[in-house]
Amino acid sequence: MQSSLFGYAEVQTQDRYAVQNPQLLRVQLTGHDDVLARQGSMVAYQGLIEFDAEYQSRGQRRGPAQEHLPLMRCSGQGTVFLANLAQYVHVVDVDRDGLTVDAAYVLAMDSTLHHEIISVDSQFGISGTGAYNLNITGQGKVALMTSGEPLLLNVTPDTYVNADADAVVAWSSGLRVQMQAQTSSQGVWRRRGTTGEGWELSFLGQGYALVQPSELLPPQGAEGANGLLAQYGMGAQGARGQNQGNIFTNR
Repeated sequence: MQSSLFGYAEVQTQDRYAVQNPQLLRVQLTGHDDVLARQGSMVAYQGLIEFDAEYQSRGQRRGPAQEHLPLMRCSGQGTVFLANLAQYVHVVDVDRDGLTVDAAYVLAMDSTLHHEIISVDSQFGISGTGAYNLNITGQGKVALMTSGEPLLLNVTPDTYVNADADAVVAWSSGLRVQMQAQTSSQGVWRRRGTTGEGWELSFLGQGYALVQPSELLPPQGAEGANGLLAQYGMGAQGARGQNQGNIFTNR
């Protein structure tokens, strides 16, 4: 048989994590180095692999139920191929500085890494999109997903970064982060009029912030037509309700 499909054959490598193409990850297991993967992300595997869908970390058991990251433990000998809705895959080495990431963008991680749920404070004391995230520490690798090719922004003491909370994927754990709205306190419940812009994350310190070219936005005029919950992305008419089944709600 002849076909251009043979150009997509498995990439042979000894690396534990190998991006087969921009949207597909290959993880090699040797029998004593389990990997934690997003439930439902396995698209194929080779060898003797077991999947434990009941895995749950201690941090998840203590954290808010709606913020749990649904993980399965992959163990055994062989290779596992992981993907989620054709999102772009990026492998990150976690070092002593740590990594904070929105749980919606985690595809897989080494089981030796520690992760727990943390919150980002709002200057108005109000929770917004991305208010809860995973703080990942230890030594190992994490596979992240983005909608499109991301942008990595360097943060220095002289150059701080503001980013739309709906576009932020991850950042260095050592950064100081605050959720804020570029509006007066009297207008905090508005998403900047009709601009479609709302909550931002402000990063200060030394490190980096990763953003993607995609935002989870409520529909324009939601505050008038569908109420306050929809304005902030909640409820059946909000962004979460209108994005059921995509990467943002696959938790």
